[in-house]
Amino acid sequence: MRRRDFIEGVLGSAAAWPLPALAQQQPGRVRLIGALTGIADDPLTKAEYAAFRQELQRLGWIEGQNVRIDVRFGEGDASRIRKQAAELVALSPDVILSTGGVSTELLLQATRTIPIVFVIVPDPVGSGFIESLAEPGGNATGFMQFEYSLSAKWPELLKEIAPNVKRVAVIWDPTITAGIGQFAVIQSVAPSLGIDVRPISVHGDIERAIAGFARVPNGGLVVTASAATATETRRELITTLATRYKLSVVTNTKVFVTGGGLVSYGADFVGQFRRAAGYVDRILKGDKPADLPVQAPNKYELVINLKTAKALGLTVPPSLLARADEVIE
Repeated sequence: MRRRDFIEGVLGSAAAWPLPALAQQQPGRVRLIGALTGIADDPLTKAEYAAFRQELQRLGWIEGQNVRIDVRFGEGDASRIRKQAAELVALSPDVILSTGGVSTELLLQATRTIPIVFVIVPDPVGSGFIESLAEPGGNATGFMQFEYSLSAKWPELLKEIAPNVKRVAVIWDPTITAGIGQFAVIQSVAPSLGIDVRPISVHGDIERAIAGFARVPNGGLVVTASAATATETRRELITTLATRYKLSVVTNTKVFVTGGGLVSYGADFVGQFRRAAGYVDRILKGDKPADLPVQAPNKYELVINLKTAKALGLTVPPSLLARADEVIE
């Protein structure tokens, strides 16, 4: 039902596009785009795919006329993602759009021939997805989530907005390369910020771990980027616990902040999907993934929740407010 609703939404929106867009593509067979993403009902997922579809339409690819899109949702579960990846590959699509490192890894295990355009992947070289950023070399290319150095900004922002924080619990995924890389960067900057770092695995008992951590005052949370931390259930759990124990939360994605977190700093994910449509367009027109360089984010967003800051008894420095791309009041 979710895939059908998605496709019907694309069909409905296609009618609104002008005839010049339709004329951009030559008559021929209908092309198939596969897509493997996260959570079907997540507002961010919906916004990302709306941007992707709109840009495809602008480029002349109209659902039901010259292209079909088959979207599968992994729902943050590795076994489900593996199953969906195998099903998509079995369809032999012309290109697959992949969201995140786990989806990309499992798709590459399933195929080394079907072109893959990935988005929101932290370390495609270190993860073995490509040979280099400039020359990917295989059947995958796309858009990085960020460079690991960005991870240092999260504890720095936490200290800037909550200078009394002395202890930071880092919620991370130790089973993926990106999780290890992010945690290593945070550890490396901790001494200069005067904070002690404690890891909390996203796959463990988060509620018990945060409750134990919060027994000692002057604590804060940093939530690293992974498919496991991005699920709506875990986001809500972490935000609820942070509110209960009055812990400042800094993360990489805006949805944490709109849901009650304190600060986020990360790439514009919606923009990445729009840019990914351009790569999908080029591949459908004959370009090879090996010849399309992997691109870093071209926009980062700082979002601050003033309502949460007030509840925590924090005064956001004017200099930080001036740098914010969005302030939630």
